[in-house]
Amino acid sequence: MEAAAIRFPGKLADRARDIIEGRTPPVTPRDAATVMMLRPAGAGLEVYMLRRKSSMAFAPGAFVFPGGSVEARDGDEEVAWAGPGIGEWSLALDAPPALARALVCAAVRETFEESGLLLAGDAPDTVVADTTGQDWEADRKALLDRSLSLGELLRRRRLMLRADLLRPWSRWITPAIEERRFDARFFVAALPPGQRTRDVGGEAAAVLWIEPGAALAAGRSGQIRLWLPTAVTLAELAGCPDVSAALAAPRQMTPLLPEVIFKDGTAWITVPGNQDYPL
Repeated sequence: MEAAAIRFPGKLADRARDIIEGRTPPVTPRDAATVMMLRPAGAGLEVYMLRRKSSMAFAPGAFVFPGGSVEARDGDEEVAWAGPGIGEWSLALDAPPALARALVCAAVRETFEESGLLLAGDAPDTVVADTTGQDWEADRKALLDRSLSLGELLRRRRLMLRADLLRPWSRWITPAIEERRFDARFFVAALPPGQRTRDVGGEAAAVLWIEPGAALAAGRSGQIRLWLPTAVTLAELAGCPDVSAALAAPRQMTPLLPEVIFKDGTAWITVPGNQDYPL
């Protein structure tokens, strides 16, 4: 079965050819974590998305899920932890234990930075009920400017990270021809009871809750811009009848790496895994 392919922008085709033919070395991908936060909506579900500012170097103007690169302090071994242990996460994420810890911490940190939602509680079976106060906002901004780490935040507030609220979903690696590359693990989680998102600014020009099918329809009509991994993930979420089904869906973390091919002088980017391109 031939993989589906999408026509690649002409301005990047020259770089693609240089890398494919060995004239330019590819950039090493950075480890990253992305989280699809879900909530019930009617008989189905909605997912939280943000539109990246047009000035951003990576995916400018695109609608994406909260996420970002793993940072050195995400590997803090002193973080109080509730849920599956590091060994279990190592297997689930197909990553060494230290990286698995950092990926889970990065997922929680990035979600708080970009949505105001915090997957943490003062006990293994509790979760913070409200993070909209001025003190929480000060902590969120301190995470953004790197004057505070997630571990420091949790210790000061006597909280533990609720790793059990996250589920691994997929793993996407940015094509070798891109100037900025990421090896991103995608997670899924349910909106914690009592918490609510807010427009936190930063890298986001706009935020919204939207049904996955509606997001895909907007992408097809050109109302919003969706990158390949986001579009495929939205199609997968659209196949889940509700939040519980999404959290329980069996998943494999096989790396998905789109590749660029040239056909009759035109560059095309492949959709990995023999999946249909939903746009």
